[in-house]
Amino acid sequence: MLVFGYLGPIIRRKCPEGFVLTEWTRQRYGTAGMLFLSFLTLVTLFLYMVAELSAIGQVVSTLTGLDGLPVVIVQCVVTTIYTSLGGFKISFLTDVIQGGMVVGLIIIATITIGVKTEIKTELIDSSGLTKANLLGWQLLYILPVAVLTNDFFLSNFWLRTFSSKTDKDLRVGVTMAMVVILCVLTLVGCTGLIAAWSGAWPGDPPQAGSLAFFALLEQLPSWVVGIVLVMVVSLSTAAFDSLQSAMVSSASNDLFRNRLNIWYIRVFVVLVIVPVVVLALKAPSVLQIFLISDLVSSAAVPVLCLGLVPQFWFWRGFEFVVGTLGGILTVFIFGACYYGDAHRGARLILLEEGLYAQDWSVFGAFVAAPVGGLIWGFIALACRVGFQFAKARITGGRFDALDRPLDHVRPLSSDGEVVEETISTDAGKFF
Repeated sequence: MLVFGYLGPIIRRKCPEGFVLTEWTRQRYGTAGMLFLSFLTLVTLFLYMVAELSAIGQVVSTLTGLDGLPVVIVQCVVTTIYTSLGGFKISFLTDVIQGGMVVGLIIIATITIGVKTEIKTELIDSSGLTKANLLGWQLLYILPVAVLTNDFFLSNFWLRTFSSKTDKDLRVGVTMAMVVILCVLTLVGCTGLIAAWSGAWPGDPPQAGSLAFFALLEQLPSWVVGIVLVMVVSLSTAAFDSLQSAMVSSASNDLFRNRLNIWYIRVFVVLVIVPVVVLALKAPSVLQIFLISDLVSSAAVPVLCLGLVPQFWFWRGFEFVVGTLGGILTVFIFGACYYGDAHRGARLILLEEGLYAQDWSVFGAFVAAPVGGLIWGFIALACRVGFQFAKARITGGRFDALDRPLDHVRPLSSDGEVVEETISTDAGKFF
């Protein structure tokens, strides 16, 4: 979350008219680079919508024993109606409600779990959760890389970043968010331990680890379960409407340059919800959905962010696209070499064996993606510069592949805060 407080002001100064990351990408890497990032962004939002509906369906089934499909359908209908009528402003309002729901959920869960849950000490050692393990050490690298890079693809975060009044407001906002999220994740994360040590998880029949928190709550009095269910549905609705708003904004701006009537875009999002619901009902693992998106973002974001470094003025959209695709290809190459099987190497891109493979495959994939992306990006740079140099020599034209774009700086003032706006006179180039 803190990265938006650091990179947000930099990107806003470079692209003051933007409101999503793809606007800066178009300015820096050209239309082709922007469309490539837009595709990755829309796919990420799609996967997040699938994960959100899959999660709420599983939670409803766990807490009530009922089919979660009716809840999923009602949620989609309700969010579609009020986001269509209220736009992104209504999403801001639901975020405030979401924050209150999170606090309420944590308070109620903390008190009732502390009072009603009994830890069975014999389960502590047998669970093995207090002992070091390979995956635990691997996650110290995997999770920061996965979450940090994937947040770049979430347009709902960039909409909030660009809409902040000043850089100070942005830094204060992300700092407050970081503190709250840290507390929430710590408390909710610990419930996994409590669920295992109280015997609530894995349960009978065994539940997925992602549902350990709700398996624990299921053991509490029915009135607590009822309150929690209402809060969880409200939380899911608030998150889902932000994803819908972000998809509308991204599609309208990136694909149609805001020239197409917004209602056509909203109809498109409504149509997208149909496959979202279908996939959510069939999704085997919420975690796997997130990990696929994380792996792609870890290949794309490092080569994308090199364009923010002033010393890399020569970095173009060609390097960004080739580097991203090369990073994904590197995961396949690593998997094929690691397993000695090309088919399993291809399956590693989709992480079909999950995070808990008990080997170095997932860790290696998250190393191969960013490192391979950078390597392929520099290979693409060498090929592009070599081609343009040869072309200039053959045709007698000017070799301008390494020319620095001309920038000028304009001072601005916002609520007493002096900032600078850097405006490039050279349009973004793909090649």
